[in-house]
Amino acid sequence: MVIAACAELYNHQFTTLQGEKLNLCDYQDKPILVVNTASKCGFTPQFEALEAMYAKYKSDGLLVIGFPSNDFKQEPGDNKQIGDFCKLTYAVKFPMMSKSSVTGVNANSFYKQLTAKTGQAPKWNFYKYVILPGGKEVFAFSSDVQPDSNEILAKIKPSLK
Repeated sequence: MVIAACAELYNHQFTTLQGEKLNLCDYQDKPILVVNTASKCGFTPQFEALEAMYAKYKSDGLLVIGFPSNDFKQEPGDNKQIGDFCKLTYAVKFPMMSKSSVTGVNANSFYKQLTAKTGQAPKWNFYKYVILPGGKEVFAFSSDVQPDSNEILAKIKPSLK
């Protein structure tokens, strides 16, 4: 669904794994860490650092948002299975969207925009994007860059309250 009166990059509404609506327009004045996830990936333990960052910086304005995807053949579960896995294995509380594609022609429109803005599509699971407030700058980080790395924190921290 497309929402009017919102910057183009944020003009998206998603449904979480729990069936709640998330309107990105509500977050266009905040830094956002976006990550494509998979339950059966070697990088899956990064859920711990992602959740820790969300817990630590949420009150300062950070939104961490996950997009489960089977594009790399490591997310076989349905939305309920993914939600249960995230909650029970990693106590994930940050918003996880319904399963979708993040690469190629079938990528969801938000990921197509992230790819266009950075020139980099996800090359694997747990590929990360940092969107600075207003969407003026978007940075891509490879899967092996930890969510709480100095590299990512250096981009996010100046935009926190």
